[in-house]
Amino acid sequence: MTQTIEPPPANPRWTQQAEPAAPADPVHRFLGGSPAAVFIRLFFISMIVGAVLMWLDIRPWDIFSAINRLFQRLWNLGFDAVREIVEYVVAGAVIVVPIWLITRLMGQRPPR
Repeated sequence: MTQTIEPPPANPRWTQQAEPAAPADPVHRFLGGSPAAVFIRLFFISMIVGAVLMWLDIRPWDIFSAINRLFQRLWNLGFDAVREIVEYVVAGAVIVVPIWLITRLMGQRPPR
């Protein structure tokens, strides 16, 4: 004869999902937390990313000058740049739009 052993009932406080209180302050809502916590998170993430960039010998001025050179090249190309950008968008849309449409159609649920 087989005996089934049932686990003890769970504490109700463990199984209930507490709904997070919506921050009333617009600053908290915009930042996603208290300003001090967001500042500390951004500080440490910036330090890690900065260390990796320095290890790769990429300086902040290099990034700004590369962006400046990109805009200078686009300006110098004139309307050829606009034509190339349109070609890039159309080439990407040929792939992206059908995939997006298929995923939207596959994700449709019947009305209730």
